[in-house]
Amino acid sequence: MGGIAARELISLADDKGNSVTVNGLGRDPGWSAGLDAEVVVRTPFVSGRIGLVLSASKLECWATALNRLDVGEDVVWMEWDRGPSISIQLTGEHDCPEVVVEDESGSMVTVRVPLVPPDDWIADHRQRLREVMNHWVPMLSA
Repeated sequence: MGGIAARELISLADDKGNSVTVNGLGRDPGWSAGLDAEVVVRTPFVSGRIGLVLSASKLECWATALNRLDVGEDVVWMEWDRGPSISIQLTGEHDCPEVVVEDESGSMVTVRVPLVPPDDWIADHRQRLREVMNHWVPMLSA
């Protein structure tokens, strides 16, 4: 189970070279219930990454966000936490979905990435979430 799917919680990309991923990296050394992770943004113009710590409750909030996206609602994930937040706007400024990564508490940088995910992206991300939770949450509880 330790394959790429158990590592990548979010993987949104298009054929223009734009992508936003959230990768689980391993148990946080400072908090046994935390999963070290990173948000990685890649575009032809700008690329960057920022670390964060995920908990089981943040993963459950991602499940709720996927449910809202599935019924056509925009979402903000991790909006009130320290560290980055991720917004998904289904109809962005360029008439396509946009992923907005904000790091207000750290670098104070916001990156807006327009991209058109595949039709089955929500089902794919539900599967990714199940795999991440099955792989990491038992380790975080131990």
